[in-house]
Amino acid sequence: MRRRDFLGTALAGATSIWASKAAAASSASPGSASSSLFDRVTLGKSGLSVTRVGMGTGMRGYHRRSNQTRLGEEKFHALLRYGFEKGINYFDLADLYGTHWDITPALKGIDRDKYVIVSKIWWREGGLPEMERLDADKLVDRFLQEIGTEYIDLVHLHCVTDADWPKKLAKQMDLLSKLKEQGKIRAHGVSVHALPALEVAAETPWVDSVHTRINPYGEKMDGPPDKVVPVLEKIHAAGKGVTGMKIIGEGAFRDDPEKKDHSIRYVLGLECVDTCIVGFEKPEEIDDFCERASAALADARVP
Repeated sequence: MRRRDFLGTALAGATSIWASKAAAASSASPGSASSSLFDRVTLGKSGLSVTRVGMGTGMRGYHRRSNQTRLGEEKFHALLRYGFEKGINYFDLADLYGTHWDITPALKGIDRDKYVIVSKIWWREGGLPEMERLDADKLVDRFLQEIGTEYIDLVHLHCVTDADWPKKLAKQMDLLSKLKEQGKIRAHGVSVHALPALEVAAETPWVDSVHTRINPYGEKMDGPPDKVVPVLEKIHAAGKGVTGMKIIGEGAFRDDPEKKDHSIRYVLGLECVDTCIVGFEKPEEIDDFCERASAALADARVP
């Protein structure tokens, strides 16, 4: 078990100017027009109110390790804290990434209702050290203990790819629905990694929210944008939340400012995408993305 003590005394307190901006943004009405990156938008009918950019923790995530955990606890916790103080309130975790242990010590002293936690259940073969696959209720109980929280805002079934995923995962869906009734989770959905699965998510009432791969280049996506976007429009029109992933193409555009700008502007301009998550690995990447995204929103006045 990794120690949960928060390291880095330089991060004590949360009174930076960016934290003030985050607090001010939180007073915006859910679902209201948002022209600031740190204003809150609502994920469909889930009731979850998130900033237009969130922090991913699963870059090259596998076997409960990711590029973020490979930074070491002190640097990773500092990175999470920096993102929050910048104004971000949306944090994407997963059992697969091994990042459950990090969010609570990183945000020590911050009221739990000030940030939104996503976690994901890895149900596929491989990916985790153990072979045993447990039911969602047992897994979520473990997640709650690892995170150190009484509830998780959003739990996804991680990496659905087949059109018949609702049939394959019906038992887990039912268990997650019961956990939602019990207040252990606030919403449930799927992280999608294939177009047939995405199309089915649009038609599945159980889905509160989806994670979907989107950028203008089709990089690390389920299909070309002209095939994916119409499905996202259906999902959004059905009242489901939409979180975009792979905005930087899983790092493919990291060193290409022109592609980064185009992708950020493209995704933020899609009315069918509520928010996006990015797997930042250093504070400078947070600064760079937020500067570019804020400029895009200011120029386009994206609602």
